Amino acid sequence: MIKEISNEELETLVDVIHCQYGYDFSDYARASLKRRFQRFMGHAYIEEVTELSDKLQQDAAFFERMTQFITVNVTEMFRDPLFYKTLREMVLPRLATYPTIKIWHAGCATGEEVFSMIILLQEAGLLDRCRIYATDLNAVSLHKAEMALIPLKYMKDYTQNYLQSGGLEDFSGYYTANEEYALIDPALRRNIVFFQHNLVTDQVFNEFQLICCRNVFIYFNKQLQDRVLRLFYDSLAPLGYLTLGLKESMMFSGESSRFETLSAVHKIFRRKS
Repeated sequence: MIKEISNEELETLVDVIHCQYGYDFSDYARASLKRRFQRFMGHAYIEEVTELSDKLQQDAAFFERMTQFITVNVTEMFRDPLFYKTLREMVLPRLATYPTIKIWHAGCATGEEVFSMIILLQEAGLLDRCRIYATDLNAVSLHKAEMALIPLKYMKDYTQNYLQSGGLEDFSGYYTANEEYALIDPALRRNIVFFQHNLVTDQVFNEFQLICCRNVFIYFNKQLQDRVLRLFYDSLAPLGYLTLGLKESMMFSGESSRFETLSAVHKIFRRKS
């Protein structure tokens, strides 16, 4: 039976990872982080926290395996369709006023939200003017995103999401399929750059008109949320847009005064100039 992780043991694990590998989980929300470590112990057939700590210190490949497990975020194409509908109506017309458009998907996981975005941009006639930067801490997720292969069993639901988001075309025209997978059209992916970026430690790397970071904040404590919001503010062009997940908020952040709310329901914000 797997022993429950105590608060003291959790802090020890966080310290071990930081000292050994430089990954800083100290400002991740404690309850969520504890659940993820607990699930990984079950996945790895480890019953004692001391055994987990020892393996992390002795085996770098095991650490990578653990990191990939605990940093995977659930994602889907056109998740929260009305959010994408609002993007179409409220944000894309403003982006169309820029000669070049730079978009950052922070915490892109396996890429489904990035693929949703490029379809929106294609239908708005903006894709050729865009450069999309898709980043994540998890190298395995990024590799899957670069492959752009989505299990075919999900595409029926994704088609419904697309239609509810105001989709204008035949969704099946955006991918080719075999018996198992749908491959997102390579022509649509031509302006995407995938690479590793750690929101906890890494800095500004460009200026963007739109940053999407959906369903990542829920894993951070308030201190880290504030730090990442400062990073996003510094990464946005004046009057640039920021989107968060529907269950996320900057309401209680000291950084909230630097943004104006465009849609409280769909969590769309704009950097004040």
